Amino acid sequence: MKKEAVSLSQLREIIQGTETDFLVFTQTNCPYCSLAFRVLESKELTFTDFNLDNHDGLRQEVVSQTGHRTAPVVFDLRGEEPVFVGGSDNLLDYL
Repeated sequence: MKKEAVSLSQLREIIQGTETDFLVFTQTNCPYCSLAFRVLESKELTFTDFNLDNHDGLRQEVVSQTGHRTAPVVFDLRGEEPVFVGGSDNLLDYL
């Protein structure tokens, strides 16, 4: 699969264009990402899985915006503005 280059404005577009309850930036073979999915599913919340491995530059933009360096990176999109939740442990506390 070809990787796509992503700019900061594209990161905002990804967040704004997501129509689920949560946006989860992930990476391939990530047990903590799987945990986040299970938590969201158990609460019957919808989510979009956006794999960082498939988009050049996106990981750097996510880290730049959030300061969070590991996957998953979870955003709550249920309110007027997106809320950066953190990783899977933060999601457990958040919900």
